[in-house]
Amino acid sequence: MEVEYKTMNFEELLLEAIDEGLALLGDSSKQAFYYHLEETFNINRQDIPYKIDEFTDAIEKIFGTGAKILEINIMKCLFKKVGYTFKHYQNPPNLEFTEYIAAVRLAKTNYGNIKEHQQFSPHGVLKKKIIYIRTR
Repeated sequence: MEVEYKTMNFEELLLEAIDEGLALLGDSSKQAFYYHLEETFNINRQDIPYKIDEFTDAIEKIFGTGAKILEINIMKCLFKKVGYTFKHYQNPPNLEFTEYIAAVRLAKTNYGNIKEHQQFSPHGVLKKKIIYIRTR
């Protein structure tokens, strides 16, 4: 069994969650979205975690009311990455996407953790164990 240690800060987790959340678009559309984001809104993919307000404005301008579907999917992915349970309410508390991000960032920063991820072969044999260690 191979053990891999990977240090991920919140911004890296958020960027991965955004990539996974945008997978609803399909790969080609996701790449077109990132291109449009950079060309039209001057937001590079790597800068999204540091420009979350601008990213949210851009995604809402591009997709209109459909942005909420993507935002919810991104939040589901982010919650999964930090080990939280995501529950979608029909009448949710009046929190904006950016406020959810800020709340998870604050909780993640104030709660140090070690998270394991195991990768198995198609036959159920453990191939790789990845241990995420949050550092400051």
